[in-house]
Amino acid sequence: MSNTNQREQLRYFLKSCRARIAPATVGLAQPIRRSSRGLRREDVAALAGLSATYFTWLEQGRDVHPSAGVLERLSAVLRMTPAERDYLFNLVQLRPPPPAPTQSTEISPAVKRMLKGLNFPALLITSRWDIVDWSDLWSRCITDPAERAPNDRNLLRIILTDPELHRDPVEFEATARRVLAKVRLDYSRMAGDKEFEALIEELNTTSPTFRRLWQSPEVLSRSEGLFTHVTRIGNLPFEHTSYVVEGAPHLQLLIFVPAGEDSSRKFAQLAQACAAAPAASATAAAASVAASSGVAGLAAGRVGPGDPVPDDDAKMTEQQSGGRHDLK
Repeated sequence: MSNTNQREQLRYFLKSCRARIAPATVGLAQPIRRSSRGLRREDVAALAGLSATYFTWLEQGRDVHPSAGVLERLSAVLRMTPAERDYLFNLVQLRPPPPAPTQSTEISPAVKRMLKGLNFPALLITSRWDIVDWSDLWSRCITDPAERAPNDRNLLRIILTDPELHRDPVEFEATARRVLAKVRLDYSRMAGDKEFEALIEELNTTSPTFRRLWQSPEVLSRSEGLFTHVTRIGNLPFEHTSYVVEGAPHLQLLIFVPAGEDSSRKFAQLAQACAAAPAASATAAAASVAASSGVAGLAAGRVGPGDPVPDDDAKMTEQQSGGRHDLK
């Protein structure tokens, strides 16, 4: 702890956490003739596997340096919320805590409403790149994740193993390099996560591209860029950015905005048509937009990266950096 104010904050915080826990709720008898409420310092120390002196010094803000393991045990004993756990680590170690061993994929109602109300395609993914929610315009205008089984909605796996995304070898290579540069950072923050480890082992077996590029030293911290994506009316350029959900740092929101006037105009027509039509007829609506927009050579439904696109889109694609399927 670096200053007196932080030491005082820690003292008041730990004291209030002790006071709110009745001894009986942790299997201890209520001391007779005791005026103060909650757990005593020696109770907390014993439950957390510490000496009473050490915990007293910590609560008093003395110059002690508890490990992450000690703080984890204290947060468990004192029944801290995720926000309180973060606060404890920030006060004591001047940094956020490591990711919780078990991360909930629960999405707050407010976030769900925000996703539903977005006027652009968007995905909500975890630190392991599992798709846990999406906007209506993503499923109606691009592709519907609900068509995949819940355990097959990992965005990294889709990018690296879906043959439809590999039609242009040059752009796929560039996309894979950018995506894996971000994944390396996410992976480093999830040390010991068994599901992430299993995903890495799986891709090392199933994806030659992953196997070849995974040991590269490239690392990226931001998820944003330009790319051309396959929509239900053809290839349209998009720009994407990502945002961490406050209170749930393991969740990231990816928002995709049409890049350029021509792309914006065509996407607006597509979005309007899909919003007015039932989900089952979204493909028919897209075909109508494609025809009215003069998108030659496009059949109803999705097309691949190698299919014809309008001249304006083709010129824009040539001028922009980024792969067609750089989804993060």
